[in-house]
Amino acid sequence: MIRVGVGGWSFEPWRGVFYPEDLPHAQELAFASRQVTAIEINSTFYRTQSHASFAKWRETAPEDFIFAVKAHRAIVSARWLAEAGEKIEHFLESGVMELGDKLGPLLWQLPPHKAFDAEEIGAFLKLLPKRKSGRPLRHALEIRHESFLDAQFVALLREENVAAVFVDGEDHPAIADATADFVYARLRRTREDCATGYEPEPLALWEKRVRSWESGETPADLPLLAEPAARRARDVFVFMIDGAKVRAPAAAMALIARLGRG
Repeated sequence: MIRVGVGGWSFEPWRGVFYPEDLPHAQELAFASRQVTAIEINSTFYRTQSHASFAKWRETAPEDFIFAVKAHRAIVSARWLAEAGEKIEHFLESGVMELGDKLGPLLWQLPPHKAFDAEEIGAFLKLLPKRKSGRPLRHALEIRHESFLDAQFVALLREENVAAVFVDGEDHPAIADATADFVYARLRRTREDCATGYEPEPLALWEKRVRSWESGETPADLPLLAEPAARRARDVFVFMIDGAKVRAPAAAMALIARLGRG
């Protein structure tokens, strides 16, 4: 399975570029979820959402759609992540599970100042539940401090089947090692002067990388921190996030077209 999408669906500059000018705001999710195959919900990072909101999003999106959910900042900004158990449980009880079959990976984004501490990170990863309400859960961890570029970090992730988020962007440490049964990538290099966000050549490169990840291999042009993981087919989630965000939907749709996964 390959899913490609964007972060969120409420972004005023998309009106007239991605959304029709006369599209009611209440119909933005219905429109967006039929142009891409996944959406990363970012509003959950800033405030707790209601059960009703999650249920409404589930009902609005088409069958076989996937939402990734960004965990609340109160959890990942904790001074000592090993003590975040209650906050993690509160987040999962806030309504996330209302997404049902459309719930994809949970994204845990650490703050830029958080450095790698094997004891702390290992304990935090063990707090991330494998199941909730009878459903399996997938977790992806995004780091933003270079001290995480360590083979020991890769080993900790593999032990708990947590994906290292691959971030392609300026000033973001990039970890390409496969550490779980899925791959999670956030691409941040869209350009406003390009109608599709990415020119054909980099789009072709990302198509090749995504297909490589799905087949169980590691893209040959991306450096690894540890020995390659055993080859196994993997689901792949790709989100066009920042850069020129106005072009993110076009970039996602262009990659979906190349992959033939629309």
